[in-house]
Amino acid sequence: MSPAEDNAVRTSARNGWLLSLPALVVLAFAASGPLLIVVWYSFLTANDTGNVIHEWSIEGWKGIFFTYDIFEERYALADAHLTIFWRSVWLSLTTTALTFAIGFPTAWFIATRPQQQRALWLFLITIPFWTNLLIRTFAINEVIRNEGLLNTLLIWAGVIETPLQINYTETAVLIGMTYVYLPLMVLPLYATIERFDMRLLEASYDLYASRLRTLRRVILPIVKPGIIAGSILVFVPSLGAYVTPRILGGGKNMMIGNFIELQFLQGKNWPLGAALSVALLFIVMAALLVYVRVANRDRGAGHG
Repeated sequence: MSPAEDNAVRTSARNGWLLSLPALVVLAFAASGPLLIVVWYSFLTANDTGNVIHEWSIEGWKGIFFTYDIFEERYALADAHLTIFWRSVWLSLTTTALTFAIGFPTAWFIATRPQQQRALWLFLITIPFWTNLLIRTFAINEVIRNEGLLNTLLIWAGVIETPLQINYTETAVLIGMTYVYLPLMVLPLYATIERFDMRLLEASYDLYASRLRTLRRVILPIVKPGIIAGSILVFVPSLGAYVTPRILGGGKNMMIGNFIELQFLQGKNWPLGAALSVALLFIVMAALLVYVRVANRDRGAGHG
């Protein structure tokens, strides 16, 4: 490359950075700024009146795992906090598994339709996004409540005699989150399956592979990037879900998002709420790092 060409490339790169500088500044202040404030508050001290004292302390972080017993004057393991964390992770993982179990056949069905029909099916999948999350959650509530559509149909069909108590249970939260986040699993899977070469299925059957073996050894490895992307898109918002557990769980099955809101508002313990928020961020970052690691490994194996 001649000096003139090299200078032109550097000038173009410098101009590109200058053009993107305003957007980078806005992102820095709009994204990093609030996050740094939350981190700062997690190391402050909460007083008895609910205010924050600007004194360095790790009580907020300690409160995630331990609680102070005023009667015995000692710290004990915060079983309730750990239970909430475990419930949040378990429900998020189960929601991810359920959305995959429902979303994979759905995405496969759409991707194997004639080209002119796929747009209609995708349109139907994306319709829920047109409605506010709160309204969708109330809609699910109307289906599973004691006098709702599900119990009414089961009683009418003679399957049950008394309504099933689904509302205000972990099952209700699981049903709600599966319904809310299902499109986030279907769309990445569809994008991957659409590029799948169906001739590989014919080759697999020609080699006398069963349908299950074909699914396990041919289809799933090829559509794995879509599975990972959909799982991340479902797991991350499920972990921080607030509206769905609040309405369908009725406050009895609290998740991390509800617990954080409780500390900031009713509990008046901002350092603990901030520490919980940052801890949730670390869990999400860990999930994303696992995704990047697996994706890079698969990409490297593909090139190899």
